[in-house]
Amino acid sequence: MASGRWDPVGGEGGPGGLGPSFGRGFGGPGGGRGRRRMFDGTQLRLLLLKLVGDEPRHGYSLIKAIEELSGGDYAPSPGVVYPTLNLMVDEGLVIQADEEGGRRSYSITEAGTAELANKADEIGDIVARLERHGEHRAGRAPVRRAVQNLMTAVFHQVQQGGFDDDKLNAIVDLIDETARKVERL
Repeated sequence: MASGRWDPVGGEGGPGGLGPSFGRGFGGPGGGRGRRRMFDGTQLRLLLLKLVGDEPRHGYSLIKAIEELSGGDYAPSPGVVYPTLNLMVDEGLVIQADEEGGRRSYSITEAGTAELANKADEIGDIVARLERHGEHRAGRAPVRRAVQNLMTAVFHQVQQGGFDDDKLNAIVDLIDETARKVERL
């Protein structure tokens, strides 16, 4: 890509040669909306305890409740939630009951209620952090939508094929021009 123009076969990597990070989220390898750990094990344990303390829940309901608090941006994996719930059962903080359909419902115990009281400030901070994260994400929704629309349009053009270098360079010029305008805002 010595000419500064996009080279569809120039070995740039990524879908259609669009660059090494294009299509995996902006910001380089692993960028974008990858899974990441928002809480350490202790914080997740306290958040789960708070949610079970609010009302008895099953594991999937807990995952969805956390996702809702974060504005849809974070949902802990079942591979983290269920072992944490099992640990909480072993610690005597929650009890587990089987429901119809094979789901296990978790309810708080007296020891769990005492733990909630002892850690109320820390739990409040965890919930506030999660809610702030959700509010911040909600403010970015229009930008995410617009960027997704752009990516879809570009991929559509690339996948259709049968285009020449002039058309490819025109697409690149439009994207570059838009990026410069955004930087000047």
